Amino acid sequence: MSIPKPLVQTNQTFILITVLFGLFIHPIILLLPFVIGVITLITKNNPVIRIGKNFLKKPANAYPLEDKAQQIFNQWIATVCIGLSLLFFTLQINWLAYTFSTMVVIASALALAGYCIGCTIRYRYMMWRHKRGSETQG
Repeated sequence: MSIPKPLVQTNQTFILITVLFGLFIHPIILLLPFVIGVITLITKNNPVIRIGKNFLKKPANAYPLEDKAQQIFNQWIATVCIGLSLLFFTLQINWLAYTFSTMVVIASALALAGYCIGCTIRYRYMMWRHKRGSETQG
């Protein structure tokens, strides 16, 4: 299953903007991307992407497509980091809260620029599992 690239970019932009607002306006704003992330991970259906589909000018398959499994993996990383950031803000360990939020900002900005950190992590993990599996069989 695939997702049109403009919808993936819409989600990345949503995450980037809401996390920046959470950092510069008030941390409570981080609840928005966190809740959207949790909904996405539970339902495998992203509300931001679902709304964004209404704004596509061409049929979804006319755009470059992104792998849905990869996007779910990336959503896991972002949601966990935002959740940890919220936790650390609540515990008033602000330096860790800012660290996890900043990681999400950097990853989202890089993804919008064309480099997917989550893709690299997942690829390396899959290669490690493959290599580990090969060693135990041989």
